[in-house]
Amino acid sequence: MLLSTISIALWTTCLWAASSASPASTPTTSAATPAFTYNANSFLLHGAPYIIIGGQMDPQRVPPEYWPDRLAKVRAMGLNTIFSYVYWNLMEPQLGTWAGGSGSGSNDIARFMMLAQEAGLHVVLRPGPYICGEREWGGFPAWLSQVTDLKTVRSHDPSFLEKATSYLTRLAADLKDTQVTKGGPLLMVQVENEYGSYGKDHVYTSALRDVLRANYDIPLYTNDGGVDWTLAGGSVPGVLAVVDGDPRGGFNARRLYIKDASMLGPLLDGEYYTLAPDFWGTTQPHNVPNTQQTAAFARDLEYVLRANNSISLYMVHGGTNFGWGNGALWRNNNVSAPFTTSYDYGAPIDESGRTTTLYTQLRKTILGLLPEKERAAVPTPPPNVPHMALPAVTLTPYASLFDTTPTNSSSIASPLTMEALGQAYGLILYEHIYNGTSPLQGVLLPGDRPRDRVLVYVNSRRVGVIDSTYERPATVTVTLKAGDRLQLLVENLGRVDYYSQEATTANMLLDPYKGVRGEVTVGGTTLHGWTSKSHPLEVPPTSEPLKNTTVGNLGPTFYRGTFSVDTPPSTETAYLDTFLSVPAGTKGAVWVNGFHLGRYWVVGPQQSLYLPGTILKVGVNQTNEVVVLELEPENVVAKKIPFTVVGLADRVWANHPDPDAPLRL
Repeated sequence: MLLSTISIALWTTCLWAASSASPASTPTTSAATPAFTYNANSFLLHGAPYIIIGGQMDPQRVPPEYWPDRLAKVRAMGLNTIFSYVYWNLMEPQLGTWAGGSGSGSNDIARFMMLAQEAGLHVVLRPGPYICGEREWGGFPAWLSQVTDLKTVRSHDPSFLEKATSYLTRLAADLKDTQVTKGGPLLMVQVENEYGSYGKDHVYTSALRDVLRANYDIPLYTNDGGVDWTLAGGSVPGVLAVVDGDPRGGFNARRLYIKDASMLGPLLDGEYYTLAPDFWGTTQPHNVPNTQQTAAFARDLEYVLRANNSISLYMVHGGTNFGWGNGALWRNNNVSAPFTTSYDYGAPIDESGRTTTLYTQLRKTILGLLPEKERAAVPTPPPNVPHMALPAVTLTPYASLFDTTPTNSSSIASPLTMEALGQAYGLILYEHIYNGTSPLQGVLLPGDRPRDRVLVYVNSRRVGVIDSTYERPATVTVTLKAGDRLQLLVENLGRVDYYSQEATTANMLLDPYKGVRGEVTVGGTTLHGWTSKSHPLEVPPTSEPLKNTTVGNLGPTFYRGTFSVDTPPSTETAYLDTFLSVPAGTKGAVWVNGFHLGRYWVVGPQQSLYLPGTILKVGVNQTNEVVVLELEPENVVAKKIPFTVVGLADRVWANHPDPDAPLRL
């Protein structure tokens, strides 16, 4: 559709203003002119029209040493604004313990914002308290489930609202000086996140609005799907209503269903999906845009910007779910679909910060829409950080998880959940000594359901796996004699952050419990007398000598090895990234120099873990330690090949059969 001469002139003026009002400088503004606001059709920065050409990048998924590089690439793509979630569980890992603020590494959100400003970018904050984002429990801290009198989350339940208010207020204290009203880059703050897809408790969302208004003096907005019921549930009086997804349908829905004038203003697609995240699973492919999808993204971007509307690409740079950070989708029939360690998302800037074909195409589209003066102001993309290959590192077993000292334990009649033991992530081991007078045989049921992946052992020998990623998990039959030790090792694969629309079960955000919940039965007989042992494994054990040298009879085993990295040839390549692969591994986790890279799983699609060069010790006489927890070392022994890790210059994506898949008769 051709634009009129007036429309073209207005569009040119808006885009020119977006670059001329650089966030690195603060234009003189009269007291009567807000630093950032909006009217019926346009955002206004220091009084001039401003089109948001944005993209999502969450600082807590990216090594802070790489923030300047990633932000420079975002700006060089032609974007002028960064949208960022903040993860409550990382900011307040224990109730009342604040892990953010100056000098807190990836939690130093204010520093990230100021670096964005230096790169020529503005910022939009998305603090939650719930953020979804394929993160563990949607960003909620695990301790929230143990709050006294808590009945529901994402509601005006007093216990929840009190904790959420405290978090938002504390975060605002870190960020108050980053607001555009104080010369900083922060333009807007989001109220909750896609709340209309969850509920319609307007007392709750209005309370959050009031908390944010009390702590920020910049505009607020809501972000919801572009249909009638999501907009009705998520919109808040006095707050700009924003839609996400398909911009054509979303913008039309905003026009049709939002009638309250206090929610109206310029059109913004708050999450335009560049693709999708990856799930673990034999049949789950890696998401990467094809030629047709890339062309469609470019057309949608042009559609939005030519009409003087605004957009944010989700994601422009996804990063990594380091450690145990991934969440899971809850599907119908009690199936948990955990997301991979990688949050590559098929984004324009890939997981390791390298620009992709999609980046090149969308940059070309954006620059082709900008007036000549602004196009000339867009910098050249910085060079990609080189990747390196590392030779195979042979690993030696040094500890059994069964012999490792737990961080917490309890011996009572029934198993305790992770949360009841004060554990958030990782694995939990349950042990029961059978003292029956006669043998007991039957199907084992680990509480109400597998939460999430249960490795079953009798006398330290694995007899089966019960896995929540299957609609019909394996049936495991055990036989116990007097004195036998039954062991259940349960892995939290990621708490549910969202549930698919077809799911007919209860709201899984209200059921975050991991480990064993309920009684363990064998053949219908309840087993009493359990020891519950916490293994959060933020760092691997330092020294737990093996009590049995026969690997494969030890249960899950820690291996370690060392390697060195030569000094880079120049300061331009001060950090060299690689991708660690565990060729003989089945499932487990990897640490390098104490930093938890995340999970690996032979099923794929991810077959290598991103190892940022920022973690490595580089140079003569420098040694790097790699530790691998292999959950199924008996499979390693059966392969009769060395257990190694290999550093790859390029990522590997592939799917393989699950050796623990349930048998289908």
